[in-house]
Amino acid sequence: MLYWFSEKRQLQKSLTTTAFLPSFHNFHYSDASCKNTAGSSTGKKMETLSLRPANYEDLEEEWLFVQAMPEDENGLTNRWHAISREEFEKTALPDMIRYAKGIGLPDWMVPETFYFLWKDEKIIGQFRIRHYLNDSLRDGAGHIGQFIAKEYRGKGYGTAGLRLTLEEARRIVPEDEIYLRVNKDNPASLHVMLKNNGTIVAEDESHYFVRIKKFGA
Repeated sequence: MLYWFSEKRQLQKSLTTTAFLPSFHNFHYSDASCKNTAGSSTGKKMETLSLRPANYEDLEEEWLFVQAMPEDENGLTNRWHAISREEFEKTALPDMIRYAKGIGLPDWMVPETFYFLWKDEKIIGQFRIRHYLNDSLRDGAGHIGQFIAKEYRGKGYGTAGLRLTLEEARRIVPEDEIYLRVNKDNPASLHVMLKNNGTIVAEDESHYFVRIKKFGA
């Protein structure tokens, strides 16, 4: 059962339709929370984060990242865990690109673009945008799935990555709000959503349901 809220929920201080083709240019973001000590007299070096859709030019790095992702973590599934490089090139990457174009999808699936979050020249996360909602997504996982590699968590990369993903989602999805869902035992991801102007609108036994305005905070 879903429990809906009429007022905005604030994060407690204790919580630290046709297919739309993705654009193939980078989105860059710099934030004080994503700074790295350079070890020089200048003190700090700003990092560059970019979001790139799945593509053949980045195949090697994409494969290394995807095969290392867990099969299921906090509701984000990865059916290509431990996949070989050969199979990734032959089946997984073509499927990702096909999904973004909405080609050959089963009836229950909507077009979905896979994005990789890059820190300079290294992939540190994956974000997914489902181009529009069907009944299952509207009451379930929503528009966006997100994953940050464990060694990069708690450093602001999830917040920055979602911000970049929202820029793309606002260009793609037709709904007035971006729908997200998060497990109740995953306060870090909830924090990321609320930092990006998310509002908790409902909950069930295991999840919070979050909305982010498409335009305007």
